[in-house]
Amino acid sequence: MSKYHRRGAIGLTAVGAVAMCALSTLPANASPASNSAHAGKHVLLISVDGMHQSDLDWYIAHHPSSMLAKLTRTGSEYTNAATSNPSDSDPGGTALMTGGNPKTTGIFYDVEYSHTTDEPGAACTPGQPATGGDVIYDSPDDKLANVNDFINPANGTFPSFDENGSIFANGVDTNPAAIMNLKNDASSFNTATFPVDPATCKNIMPWDYLGDNTIFQVIHNAGLRTAWSDKHAVYMSFNGPGSNGQSIDDYFGPEIDSQAVEPNGVPYPQDNDWAHIDAATKQYDGYKVQAILNEIDGLDHSGTTKVGTPAIFGMNFQTVSVAQKIPSTPTTLIGPDKNGNYTTSAPQAGGYQFVNGKLVPGPVLSSALDYTNGQLTRMVAEIHKDGLSASTTIIVTAKHGQSPQNPNELVTIQDGPIISAINAAWAQTHPSNTKLIVAGTDDDLWQSYLSDNSHAADDFVKSYLWNHTAQGYDVNHNPVTVQHSGLKQIWAGADAAYFFGVSVNNGHYPDVFGKVQEGVVYSKPTKLAEHGGMNVGDQHVLMVVNGPNIPAQVRSAAVETTQVAPTILAVLGLNPAALTAVKTEGTRVLPGLTRSHRGR
Repeated sequence: MSKYHRRGAIGLTAVGAVAMCALSTLPANASPASNSAHAGKHVLLISVDGMHQSDLDWYIAHHPSSMLAKLTRTGSEYTNAATSNPSDSDPGGTALMTGGNPKTTGIFYDVEYSHTTDEPGAACTPGQPATGGDVIYDSPDDKLANVNDFINPANGTFPSFDENGSIFANGVDTNPAAIMNLKNDASSFNTATFPVDPATCKNIMPWDYLGDNTIFQVIHNAGLRTAWSDKHAVYMSFNGPGSNGQSIDDYFGPEIDSQAVEPNGVPYPQDNDWAHIDAATKQYDGYKVQAILNEIDGLDHSGTTKVGTPAIFGMNFQTVSVAQKIPSTPTTLIGPDKNGNYTTSAPQAGGYQFVNGKLVPGPVLSSALDYTNGQLTRMVAEIHKDGLSASTTIIVTAKHGQSPQNPNELVTIQDGPIISAINAAWAQTHPSNTKLIVAGTDDDLWQSYLSDNSHAADDFVKSYLWNHTAQGYDVNHNPVTVQHSGLKQIWAGADAAYFFGVSVNNGHYPDVFGKVQEGVVYSKPTKLAEHGGMNVGDQHVLMVVNGPNIPAQVRSAAVETTQVAPTILAVLGLNPAALTAVKTEGTRVLPGLTRSHRGR
């Protein structure tokens, strides 16, 4: 993308802006900021999940009058922003909310394992040593997690759209717009699925598993209103430890893994969830957008109660992420016709494609970027309409990217046979232990948790992975053989602990951790890409900050998405050092957001 010659910040205001004393005097490190009456009153945080810096560059080049272009030109753009590692949605989102990496948050994935907990439902004696157990904070933890497929019950079940069954009787969704009345709290959870604290033998709530406090706790404790909208109820974890789930005043989390239903209550004919039909993902994201519009208007997310515009609020978009991953999907829901019925457009190619020798977004992804830009336009228009442009800062970034972008690099490998082979090989010399790998999630990275924590066991898994080939498929479903089980580098045992910067007794980090060869995704051959790994496509995401007195600039120095959290507190005139991760990891406020940096 060509860089703009920027003469000043017009930001969200056409003329003059309210001074942000917290940022005009704050250095780039996380030193205290006074709670000033002139500080920014509102921060709208948007995560466009999956969106790379290269996607932003392409979109602005082809849509120079778009809202994304305007926010970027008149704000601070950070062109070298990196996500957490791993770059999964859970550690990625947690990084935005805490300022911390897995090193301090303890969040390595949404489906992980810990040697410091007990297995959910296992016998437990308070105070006895931990036996180790799954740590799964995901859609299966919904209170109402088994709703029959609306089209063909023989196909299985989906989680309920409203999680706790408070809106749709028995979870049967006949009016998806009613989801706006969803009230998420602890009643949304089947807490028996959560890991168990061996000290108390009680299930650990998702917010209490975090090792760091969150921006919502700091902002809520300052007497300011907070709100957030996300794709699972379990992201109420962002309330933070010790909060009892009360630091996010208005959380809205319709379940994206539920069955996609058209506005008239008829299931999408593709018979899948909201995250596998891009036309449906747009409809799904639209409910969260409406929540934001209601909150801008000073209402709760449902639009029914006047509560005041939150100091911190926002949402994640899923549309771009889905468009990057699905090989073929309709982009548009068409209708209703005179009878109230809907159809979907013909399926088109997802992901990226080569045009004139250049890798660019394909038709589904291009449509997804258009949609996201259009929804940002609605939000900015609402901010202007309500007279909030002089007091609102917008941050647009992403929890994670997606890899690979080049479809010709894709190799999908099923990890199940690899895990089974490792366990069988170990059992040949350790017949009393037939399951060495007890847990782990392998998307476009490798994570294994072992039942034997010895150096010998760690080295055995590492050696097996490195010295064996794996069978996979390229993008055209042709068989492919890859070396080293598809991995480029492997860390095991103490080396894995050192990689993450934790002690060997930490218990949360994967015992064996691997970086994949570019293009490898551990999956059936049904995906074009995945997130979670540490290749460039996984981690290099957009970062744009726009608001009152935010300078118009392009900065190419490396920054991290963890820096969003202390920046939000600084914008609101609060102390970034109130975040434990900021103090422990030394996370800094995003650079250049001061008067002294204007024009650089």
